[in-house]
Amino acid sequence: MAAIPDLALAIAHAVRDAGGRALIVGGWVRDELAGLAPKDLDLEVFRLPSETLRATLERLGRVDTVGESFTVYKIGDIDVSLPRRESKTGRGHKGFTVEGDPDLPFIDAARRRDFTINAIGRDPLTGEVLDPFDGRRDLAERRLRVVDRATFGDDSLRVLRAFQLAARFDLAVDDETRAMLRAIPLDDLPAERVWGEIDKLLRLPVRPSLGLALAFDVGAIERLFPELQALAGCPQDSEWHPEGDVWVHTLLVVDQARRRIDDLERPQATAVMLGALLHDVGKPAFTAMIDGRWRSPGHEEGGVAPATAMLDRLNVHTLDGYDVRRTVLGIVAHHLKPGALHKEAARVTDGAFRRLALKVDPELLARVAKSDCLGRPGPFDCSAMDWFLERARSLGVEHEAPKPLVLGRHLMELGVEPGPAMGKILKAIYEKQLDGEITTVEEGIAAARAML
Repeated sequence: MAAIPDLALAIAHAVRDAGGRALIVGGWVRDELAGLAPKDLDLEVFRLPSETLRATLERLGRVDTVGESFTVYKIGDIDVSLPRRESKTGRGHKGFTVEGDPDLPFIDAARRRDFTINAIGRDPLTGEVLDPFDGRRDLAERRLRVVDRATFGDDSLRVLRAFQLAARFDLAVDDETRAMLRAIPLDDLPAERVWGEIDKLLRLPVRPSLGLALAFDVGAIERLFPELQALAGCPQDSEWHPEGDVWVHTLLVVDQARRRIDDLERPQATAVMLGALLHDVGKPAFTAMIDGRWRSPGHEEGGVAPATAMLDRLNVHTLDGYDVRRTVLGIVAHHLKPGALHKEAARVTDGAFRRLALKVDPELLARVAKSDCLGRPGPFDCSAMDWFLERARSLGVEHEAPKPLVLGRHLMELGVEPGPAMGKILKAIYEKQLDGEITTVEEGIAAARAML
């Protein structure tokens, strides 16, 4: 059993002393039972009214109210709530009236949850596991099953949650559940909630393709992401892509990319996974039979527009200050560049690498390009991407282009007034720097004097 944080145990003891019972609920219990390292511990407190619960928690530390209307308190990094009653009052994901009810039996509180594997509770003091809907068996038998078929469709976000849970825990979904997922409208979901589930689907499972395949099967890809739907049935040359169409290839690439993100920070990992998912979205519009073979000339740059449309729909821009969108679009536009540069290795200049680093993070590009190469069956040589990354690192541009050595202030000291002329000189000097002709500030200033 996983170690329970001291704060959670202290809360459970304090609640018990006040006459109530605190249970660990949700993902923490599920992950623990699945043998994973659990995170984000949540407690549900029974038999204590909200005023008493808050007073009890305040004796342990600072308490912030997260949802006063349905009584959720945060103390430290733990969410503490009362069991809730939900009433459907309107259409869509937010169409609920929620009310905390400390006297609600655990079975009724668990019934409001989406899937049986999420409807399990654990008493942190006794170790007792409460499992009224047989979620442990479903987890052991790798089955995704809804808790309450009558109310499951009330929250459309559960459809997307099904995809990432099925992929994360390698769960089978029966025909009846698939039919439910297919029938629930998804047009009420806000972009941030859609993106939240897609982000989890791409980053957390070992094989994101399992969730993407389920999403395609139940029509969610068609309804939410027409750019990806268009990949299905888009032909590829069988010599280079024996796996089949572009959609099949994309699923293989995404799984390959997932193997290459564990050492990255979350923003960079997200960019790699989105880059892998979208790298070939230009192919449907650029694929044609040419000289008896399926070809897609120009699909890299042609993929920027559909990739942008999908990022717009998901409202993906920056994450923790990192420009995810720029990186993803750079990967889409240049994902064939590592291989192309390798073919001309003897003639490729250092300046070509430095200029490419102005447009995209070369290391992340190499990871997606390697995934693209390996995302197909057969004995393909994918060493070009290793060569590409090694050379980028040798130049110190594996993450970004070199900063300009000569700045406006240097030119002002030479008597150049700010304006278009200064900009022209700075650009010319930077081009020389990218080509390796200028390596120090002094050399740059000397070049500026010569231009003047």
